[in-house]
Amino acid sequence: MNKQLTIVIPCKNEGRGVIDILKLVRKQQLDCQVIVADSSDDERTLLLLKKYQAATPMVTRIVKGGLPSIARNNGAALVKTPYILFLDADIYLQEPSMISKCLATAIGGDYDLVTCKFKTLDGKYDWIFRVFNIVQWFSSMFTPFAIGGFMLFKTDVFRALGGFDEEAKVAEDYLISSKVKPNRFKVVNKIAYTPSRRFEKKGVWYMVRLMLGSWLNKNNPNWFKHDHNYWK
Repeated sequence: MNKQLTIVIPCKNEGRGVIDILKLVRKQQLDCQVIVADSSDDERTLLLLKKYQAATPMVTRIVKGGLPSIARNNGAALVKTPYILFLDADIYLQEPSMISKCLATAIGGDYDLVTCKFKTLDGKYDWIFRVFNIVQWFSSMFTPFAIGGFMLFKTDVFRALGGFDEEAKVAEDYLISSKVKPNRFKVVNKIAYTPSRRFEKKGVWYMVRLMLGSWLNKNNPNWFKHDHNYWK
């Protein structure tokens, strides 16, 4: 097993979807440990995870989850490697060497946090991510902003920052990434793919308003303690 990196994946009621993600991780050119923080209220996902765990040593632990911030922290508490990759259960890594290249960038550049660019699987909402890339580039000169779907942290820095804010119901990824020093943050020119369901369920302008609201309220912790109807 790779001694540099552990992957933490929060999931909830993903069914076979999370197994598909684990299979893609297994194809990566990096033999690493995976901890899954499961928040499912259906038995099917947990049974599938346990079956997959029995079939491969890659999934070392399945722990209790919760909201994303709690689930990620629960998984991170067991990490003993110098780096943690927080990967969502619906993030598709289609380039087999993506994780290893991002890890090499983090180590070689001594970065505290490395992330990547995103696209949607069907390409329908790629324009949103293109706009986000511009906003992210500009913002990162002052306040880094990484999407929680792919966040590669130095473990000791992650813990020094206090982990994800467990009182935050939205934008917990923005809260912690904004604490990273700009010169210790890197966006790698690699692509992770995500389904369009978030945009289709909540609407494009809702997601834009949420991102803008996070940025405008970066110094107002109480704003993040409300879910702003995100989980409805």
